[in-house]
Amino acid sequence: MRFRTPIHINSKEFPSLNHSHELMSLGSCFSEHIGNKLKEGKFTCCVNPYGVLYNPASIAKALYEIAGGVQYKCDDLFYFGEQWHSWMHHGSFSSVEANDSVKIINKSLIEAHTKLKKIDYLFLTFGSAWIYKLKETGEVVSNCHKKPEREFCRERLTVDSIVATYKELIDSLLQINPHLQLVFSVSPIRHIRDGLPENQISKSILLLAINELVQIYPTKVYYFPAYEIVLDELRDYRFYADDMVHPSKVAVEYIWDRFSTTFFDQSTSKLLEECNKIKRGLDHRPSDSKSNSYVTFLEDLIGKMEQISINNPKLDFTKEIELCRIRLKR
Repeated sequence: MRFRTPIHINSKEFPSLNHSHELMSLGSCFSEHIGNKLKEGKFTCCVNPYGVLYNPASIAKALYEIAGGVQYKCDDLFYFGEQWHSWMHHGSFSSVEANDSVKIINKSLIEAHTKLKKIDYLFLTFGSAWIYKLKETGEVVSNCHKKPEREFCRERLTVDSIVATYKELIDSLLQINPHLQLVFSVSPIRHIRDGLPENQISKSILLLAINELVQIYPTKVYYFPAYEIVLDELRDYRFYADDMVHPSKVAVEYIWDRFSTTFFDQSTSKLLEECNKIKRGLDHRPSDSKSNSYVTFLEDLIGKMEQISINNPKLDFTKEIELCRIRLKR
């Protein structure tokens, strides 16, 4: 008997990804999960330079700003709840001083602008087709920053509007970076505040829009079925966090495993495992940090990192090696 509905992914239909590639990940919380997993595995990856973004309109605007080298000024922020905020950015970019917030925003933008010209893969995760517009200006906001709902009007994007926006965007990006490839996914996190039926309609719009883009750009745009993996393969509530909405740590690990199997060849997977062993070694806390066995362990760890860096010059373990040396001096 079969108690699961496995999602078939033909890895041959996807481009191969390795540590020589440069990556960028934008979108919902799921994009952050995958982006951080890539960084932990020593891939070069710029993760959510605006913080978490949920809707396709905000993600597209962020990419246009990154591509255009936009820099924010204090006049672009608003004051609320004793902090300065940007309508385009997550609350992690907010600050009690406007200048501090602008510095954080612009530092992230400069880094993303520089990397966009040379990245090999752009991972985009759509969370919701619902957008919120500021009534005063008609501007689509990425984050309401807990301002009263009466200040916004809510609209649902259409398949056609998303496709039209992203056709123009993808064409622009490919002019900047002709070898760029894009991997879309839909966040498995349900937006239950909208209502479950409305959430399903929203996700369906996102899926249909991405499907059209895949048809238009068959050698440039790909779809990774994270949404289907969680809802069909991991449909049991034991794969959800306590809020019964977000995927649990086990579910994230499972999706990462499917992602790895899809995009990594055998040599990349082997190198990734070596990097993960290094990370586990760095996370290890001994009962006696001054014991001979721990000193030997750290020296061995440094040797492994140096050897990996020699064999793979793009992998930088400078900070990790320095951390080991600091521990050796204690």
